[in-house]
Amino acid sequence: MTEVILYSFRRCPYAMRARMALSVSGASYEHREVVLRDKPPEMLEVSPKGTVPVLVVPGAPPLEESLDIMHWALGQNDPEGWLDRNDQLLIETNDGPFKHHLDRYKYATRYDDVDPEEHRAAAFDILKQLDERLAGTAYLCGARRGLADIAIFPFIRQFANADRAWFDALDLPALQKWLEGLLVSDLFAGVMRKHPQWKSAD
Repeated sequence: MTEVILYSFRRCPYAMRARMALSVSGASYEHREVVLRDKPPEMLEVSPKGTVPVLVVPGAPPLEESLDIMHWALGQNDPEGWLDRNDQLLIETNDGPFKHHLDRYKYATRYDDVDPEEHRAAAFDILKQLDERLAGTAYLCGARRGLADIAIFPFIRQFANADRAWFDALDLPALQKWLEGLLVSDLFAGVMRKHPQWKSAD
């Protein structure tokens, strides 16, 4: 039987959330770690756009979007009930406006005429809304972690790590507690294990 294959890159937030869903679901798959400047031809053959993550499922079209991979994994097995704790609007805000501002804050030199401080402030406005939501509940959709939390968490982590001292000094106590809880979780530690670059000769 041909095995399910995941092409991934350890530090990519999209790949992180896909790996977290696959891990919690207990799905069995072969992990192929990709170096983005040296993408394996096997990945490009099944997904010419060349971005990670990509999940190759025997007998089905490749899944090239991280949210699709999350839904596939949880559709196989959802032991924590993540699909019951979802918020599409929150995820769309994260993947759209927040990611837009995050990129222009963290990677300002990649863009023309960008003021990183302006984009940091705009991202902070979105984080304040999350903090207000988390003030009354441990996670974004209730007392337990769910799909919304895991879909958004890697991007908040990336924002925080851009200037951790500045982030830690912000008045976002509920969000900071939520982030720290996910950072120290066994689930996150498990999906962040280092893998050597995969090559077909392996």
